Amino acid sequence: MFVSEPKSRRVFDLKKKDAVHISLKYAPFFIAFWAVLYLSIVRSQVDRLPKPLYRVDEHINPESFIAERAEITLIGLTSIGPRVVGSVANEVTVLKFLLNEIEKIRTESSDYFKFEIDIQEATGNYVHWSMINMYQSIQNVIVKLSAKNSSSGNYVLINSHYDTVPSSPGAGDDGSMVAIMLEVMRVICKSKGPLEHPIVFLFNGAEENPLQASHAFITQHKWAKNCKALINLDAAGNGGREILFQSGPQHSWLMKYYRQVPHPFATCSAEEIFQAGLIPSDTDFRIFRDFGGVPGYDMAFISNGYVYHTEHDKINVLSKGSLQHTGDNVLTLAKCLANAQELNDIMQHSDGHVVFFDFLGNFIIFYTESVGIIINISICVIAIIAIGISLYTMAADSAISLKSIFSSFGASFAVQVVALAVGGGLAFLNALFMDAIGSAMSWYSQKWMFMGLYFCPLFFGMGMLPACYLEKSRKDRLFLGFRIQLLMHSHCLFLVAVTIFLTYFRIRSAYLFMMAVLFYTLALIIHLTAKCYRSVYRFGLIMMVCQILPFLYYTSLTHIIYDAMVPMAGRSGLSSNPEIFMCGIAIFVTILFAGFIIPLLLFFRKVRVLFSTFLIVTFLFIIIALTPLGFPYRAKTASQRYALIHAHRIIHDADKTTRVKESGIYVFPQDRNVKILNENTKSIGQKHLVSDYCAKEMLCGMPFYNHRWYKARDFSFWIPVEEDPYIPEEAPILVLLSSNQLVDPFQINYEFELNGPDHMTIFIDLTDQGRIIDWSFNETMIRENWQPPYFIYFSWGKTGRPLKFTILVEVCIGNNET
Repeated sequence: MFVSEPKSRRVFDLKKKDAVHISLKYAPFFIAFWAVLYLSIVRSQVDRLPKPLYRVDEHINPESFIAERAEITLIGLTSIGPRVVGSVANEVTVLKFLLNEIEKIRTESSDYFKFEIDIQEATGNYVHWSMINMYQSIQNVIVKLSAKNSSSGNYVLINSHYDTVPSSPGAGDDGSMVAIMLEVMRVICKSKGPLEHPIVFLFNGAEENPLQASHAFITQHKWAKNCKALINLDAAGNGGREILFQSGPQHSWLMKYYRQVPHPFATCSAEEIFQAGLIPSDTDFRIFRDFGGVPGYDMAFISNGYVYHTEHDKINVLSKGSLQHTGDNVLTLAKCLANAQELNDIMQHSDGHVVFFDFLGNFIIFYTESVGIIINISICVIAIIAIGISLYTMAADSAISLKSIFSSFGASFAVQVVALAVGGGLAFLNALFMDAIGSAMSWYSQKWMFMGLYFCPLFFGMGMLPACYLEKSRKDRLFLGFRIQLLMHSHCLFLVAVTIFLTYFRIRSAYLFMMAVLFYTLALIIHLTAKCYRSVYRFGLIMMVCQILPFLYYTSLTHIIYDAMVPMAGRSGLSSNPEIFMCGIAIFVTILFAGFIIPLLLFFRKVRVLFSTFLIVTFLFIIIALTPLGFPYRAKTASQRYALIHAHRIIHDADKTTRVKESGIYVFPQDRNVKILNENTKSIGQKHLVSDYCAKEMLCGMPFYNHRWYKARDFSFWIPVEEDPYIPEEAPILVLLSSNQLVDPFQINYEFELNGPDHMTIFIDLTDQGRIIDWSFNETMIRENWQPPYFIYFSWGKTGRPLKFTILVEVCIGNNET
């Protein structure tokens, strides 16, 4: 009887404390605190660029990268205009420009260095994606810079490409990197070293074809076998900060030198996203890695991807600060690698993949994948132990059994998981709804739309269900702060499970979830050590303080992801639904940055009113998306992408008679909004789905530019027109030179000759029952029994010699034709 009296008095005291809520009027200040953090710190840091240096600054910065010099070089390069493989601009004019710039640098260089300049002209082929990629007489400009006293046979390779897609001046992609390479070369050459290993500057003449010139260098050039480390420079946008999105592989020591750059911007999550094929692009890094085994860095501009591969990719939208940012980093890396002892035996230093990420561009954190596994598991174990101690403390302080605590914890875990599912489900349903009503991509030029369309329904779902649960369980013997802690423990345990799952499958991006677990566990340990179990204010303050750093990191990552991925949605194709993809990003990052902040709102009175406000905001943004304000495109700055090709197609039967001869407009949509595209093209004529022709003709009988166009055949159109296109060059001419029956009576060897413009595609298939058993093309498709029709992409650069090829066909008995 004596023991039960204090217990009942304790329960009464706890219920009194359970009534301690914070007034709802303070909730806006709580939300504003996080908003101000994002706007004042994240936005300024993510978009921060260094102060550019001018030529007048050179006398006090003699060994520094000068952005103004790089800009002047870029102006000269882009004034040439589009530089397409096979054009005079790309094969003659640019070479003269580059050689002139290189000669200026050579004449100003110190006596410490030796210059070697080579113009490579190469022919070759390889399998890339789902096609044979053939090239003839493509060109590279290559400079080897070495110390006169150097005897090292290990070189550093720095690569960028000077060719462009048709119609684009290519200031961002990739003229900016060419100009940066030239300025880096100039700065190094004016110094006195040291330079233990030579640097090879590869000015790549055929990257957009795709990736042909890098293949030519790494498989054929005399210096290729000596290249032991790589800095690849490319662009998927125009300006901003260049991101290191691929490193290695298997060489963590590279990050030791990247740590020395003045403006770090890197994450292995970008590497995993890119290598998963979620980015509709590729870089020369793949070729150097796969065909040469050269480890290194892959770096690119990702901001302002709206102008990528368009006529708007001009120098007037590229800031000097961007040139300074990249130039400083590349100069540092070039010097570091050129004196790195690891180049003497890189295989000895192949120690596995690396986890790496920067914090707001201030510093870089990296460790090997194996160390990452240990860190992830250790943090998760500590988190579980801390939660266990917290549960025990709750039981002791509340004078209830551990069984009851674990029962409440189980219920809280279920509520938290369901809340995450509800929030994610609401956002997902909204994504489907926006697409279904024809308002896809309303955020394309206005990223602030994401807040209302996807983040607000997430906040509502993640908060409303726990709020209702706390209201229903208010008679529970547990103090309100303890019940909210149980919800936060549940979220931590959920993150622990995800971290262990990702770690098991060796996904390095598990570090993102581990960090959330780490900072929550830190807050929990401080909370337990301070013994302020039932103090609402102390508990909330500790959690807020410990969430500041992860909030800054996760929201900066959110900003970067959307900055890169939103413009890419404009060229991801009609088949993909960008609403779902962007919604998925919102769900992912919200779980990380808001998972421990939303529960803190539960301390406020009438919090369900607050969470209902998020739902109201969602409805308002849906209405905005339906108005002209929700129109996704803006002229020049965020225009809709689609390709219109005025083509003339002639299809012959086997007896050489002409079956089809017509002109038309080939329409290749590149985003989801085909309705807007239809409005813009309806005056041309009657559209027909390309797929309607596929059953009758090989590869639909259409002028597919590359394999990506063929893959999009179900979403592309053909509009027959009367007017024939203007074709400045002769059309391709394919001639059968001979057809010889071999000793085996059922095998025939065909010899062909192809003449034509600098870009052509060859489609090969068989009629009747026959099979190709050999040909003069790359043998991979035949050796691995790829299914026809076969796609061969062919281009030539400096000279267009006829392409001769042979095909050996085995004809089944009873068939005489192929």
